[in-house]
Amino acid sequence: MDDRRHLTLRIPLPRRRDLARSAVALGVAGLPVLRAWGLQWGAREDELEAHLPGDCLAPDADLVATRAIGLAAPPQDVWPWVVQLGQGRGGFSSYDALENLAGCRIRSADRAEPAWQDLAPGDTVRLHPRVALEVAAVDAGRALVLRSPCDAAAPYRFTWAFVVRPDGRGGTRLVVRERYAYLTAWARFAAEPACAVSAVMTRGLLRGVRRRVRGASNVIRPAG
Repeated sequence: MDDRRHLTLRIPLPRRRDLARSAVALGVAGLPVLRAWGLQWGAREDELEAHLPGDCLAPDADLVATRAIGLAAPPQDVWPWVVQLGQGRGGFSSYDALENLAGCRIRSADRAEPAWQDLAPGDTVRLHPRVALEVAAVDAGRALVLRSPCDAAAPYRFTWAFVVRPDGRGGTRLVVRERYAYLTAWARFAAEPACAVSAVMTRGLLRGVRRRVRGASNVIRPAG
């Protein structure tokens, strides 16, 4: 009798340790892709390359994030939601529950409110009851630029621009850009995690604004 008929092929199964190592290796390999996605979520090539309001405030930025979304509404219907952003104002149209876990005390508005439509350079927009940014520039109906105060203790200089651009088809592109200019040798280790969190929250903000803009009856138009 041919004993070869009774031979079985045994394939060793990978050990749990090997599987774990492979999973970690794949995760590490995917980090650059995930980081790039977070830095550029929703933005078109021309928006990534565009010179936007506020760029000149941190021309030597070490880290730049540009994120965007398309809105089926004209710019004048989008601007009221942008100008009222802030803690103690219209909120950030994002994930209030997550923000409030950090003590932000935010309640995002479902209406564009007249009381929150006026901002001027030097005004304050709060992220948290104890954390505020300064209004660097306002171009009504077009751009709002915030920046970290000159006396801020952060290891980087920060600007945050919200730009409302017509898309040429009657709609709007809302473009949000962050710029981080490092002031210390270890600033990267603070800026990168902050930017990663911002990727999640800004995506929520952009989508939240889009949901709110769809409710045309809630929109007020700036005077003039």
